[in-house]
Amino acid sequence: MTITLLIWFTGLVALLGVGRRLMLRLQLSRAKHRSLAGHPRIGRRLARLVPFYEYDEAEFFRTDDAPEPIAEQRRAAFRRLAALYAQRFTSTVRQTNEVQGEISDLEFTARYRVPFQFSRFVRQHLNTGSFVVSSSGPITTDLDGNERYDLTGSYGVNLFGYDFYKGCIERGSARVRDLGPVLGAYHPVTAENVHRLRALSGLDEISFHMSGTEAVMQAVRLARYHTNRRFLVRFCGAYHGWWGEVQPGAGNPVTERDTLTLKDINERSLQVLGSRRDIACVLVNPLQALHPNASAPADSTLVESSQGAGFDRAAYTAWLQRLRQVCSDRGIVLIFDEVFLGFRLARGGAQEYFGVRADMVTYGKTVAGGLPIGVLCGRSEVMKRFREDRPADICFARGTFNSHPYVMGAMAEFLDHLDAPATLACYEELDTVWNGRAAGLNERLSAAGLPIRVANLSSVWTVCYLQPSRYHWMFQYYLRAENLALSWVGTGRLIFSLDYTDADFAAVADRFVAAARQMEADGWWWANPALTSKAIKRRVLREMLRSRLHRPSDRSTGPSASTAALDSKA
Repeated sequence: MTITLLIWFTGLVALLGVGRRLMLRLQLSRAKHRSLAGHPRIGRRLARLVPFYEYDEAEFFRTDDAPEPIAEQRRAAFRRLAALYAQRFTSTVRQTNEVQGEISDLEFTARYRVPFQFSRFVRQHLNTGSFVVSSSGPITTDLDGNERYDLTGSYGVNLFGYDFYKGCIERGSARVRDLGPVLGAYHPVTAENVHRLRALSGLDEISFHMSGTEAVMQAVRLARYHTNRRFLVRFCGAYHGWWGEVQPGAGNPVTERDTLTLKDINERSLQVLGSRRDIACVLVNPLQALHPNASAPADSTLVESSQGAGFDRAAYTAWLQRLRQVCSDRGIVLIFDEVFLGFRLARGGAQEYFGVRADMVTYGKTVAGGLPIGVLCGRSEVMKRFREDRPADICFARGTFNSHPYVMGAMAEFLDHLDAPATLACYEELDTVWNGRAAGLNERLSAAGLPIRVANLSSVWTVCYLQPSRYHWMFQYYLRAENLALSWVGTGRLIFSLDYTDADFAAVADRFVAAARQMEADGWWWANPALTSKAIKRRVLREMLRSRLHRPSDRSTGPSASTAALDSKA
């Protein structure tokens, strides 16, 4: 009888264990976003199945079934634009072409400025080059003397304007010149920086790294070390650097085993966090408030128009507050990744702006006054790399160039600027200024009947397209023709520096509207009522399947014929 009861009880415990695991698995599945970004393993597998194919010259201009007169209108416009680029960017393009096969970054970004089906044809005819020789205010100048308003923001570095950072580097170098690049020991300015970073972040300890990616790596490692838990949680679409654990899915050849990707701003994600015992930390990139559950927008993936953006400060604040409470209740380390957004929202960063305190915060980009840096700030109990009672149990992290004197000098200049009265006044008006500028531009676009709008999170903007089209990615080339400098992701992200005056912004807005008017006049936004965003996706899927099965198609002709056809009409 006793043995029978023991067997019965053991079976019941096992059954309950299986039931709990199934419940947690179902709960996790429901907390994942339905897109491929929410299912990175599936996304990576599908990415390997996508075949290469491209449109020939005839199909290039009418992938939306436009009538021949519209296709010819586009063809003529493309020729004019190609001629303009060839004339305006001669020296810059020549220099770029000389090194493009030698700099892998250039080779990659050149291929992924537009959807791959159009890429080769565009690269042959619309190339602006990648070299600039000077900057002044919000304007950069290339090898051909073209002066362009900069909307790249140097990928987040340029917060206060290039002139400011040139001064930071010059004055910061002067601070440490007597020491030079002595590494291992600290220049005294490092102590000043640490005190000020502690005050800004409201956290106890600081560690310096060479990049934002390294700072996030160390934050996750320390969270696992102190919680003795396995999993990190990131939210769908968020970027935290390119290392394996936090960049799952397409682009990462390694299968992530200890990362959970959940829906952003979602009740079911909170349920997962509140019910599991194996989650070490949660990573939050506040930039996702602009486009929750979507990857960073880029023209290279702009095959239709369904991707939107919009920022609701109250809603995102409420989400972070609830997330903070769940993490506190469950002993989960909450990490704010502010490497990109940095001090763009407020002097105290996203913590101050949203009124939520994290356990760890990472900074990078701008905080070193224009030089490379990664900074990790955290509570003392999660920052220690050793255990007092187990001397061999450590959490190792080092870096040869951590706390480089010249970086520390430039950082001190940046932190000085944060406390300047003019800077504090700038922060007080930040939302009013940039929300007003975005609203004003949208009013102009609406009045002109143009099918685009902008959405913004302070001075970080993205372009949204209001009607289905296969050619929205062409807009970036019209903007460049108006001498607006864009990053390689094109209209997906526009980053303004805070030194833009009203006059500077008015000039940008005029050029933006002019580019949109010309794009419309050239027929790229011709509307096919039958071509919805869903229909476009289905068409692209059919093209991929046909190419995968090696069936002949008039859409897969090689580039040589298309190049000859365009050149013969130039």
